[in-house]
Amino acid sequence: MFGWFKQKTQYPQVVVAQIKALRAHPQADKLQLVTVDSGGSDLEIVCGAWNIKVGDKVPLAQIGAKLANGLAIKEATIRGIKSGGMLCAADELGLGDDHTGIIILNNNAKVGSSIDKYLN
Repeated sequence: MFGWFKQKTQYPQVVVAQIKALRAHPQADKLQLVTVDSGGSDLEIVCGAWNIKVGDKVPLAQIGAKLANGLAIKEATIRGIKSGGMLCAADELGLGDDHTGIIILNNNAKVGSSIDKYLN
């Protein structure tokens, strides 16, 4: 998909996740709660993007990941809800300037595998 992406281990803590459920955040109109399968466990993620749906495969930055924009993913509570990571837009992974939504991966992406493996 992104053939120009060359480094094999740029994001070892970013994996392919599949969206299992979406629901409104009880304390914020512009946020939603996303349940994802990260390839071994389900996580709840607080997300401000609205371009995703159940079944989509997306990049998940797990706790401890460091992204292209310098953001280090830490355990966080957002408006009273614990978030187990962050779903990523293109700019956060250094794949472009787009920050309008989460990257939707192809259906053949293997849940739980490294995003580096998928991009290469």
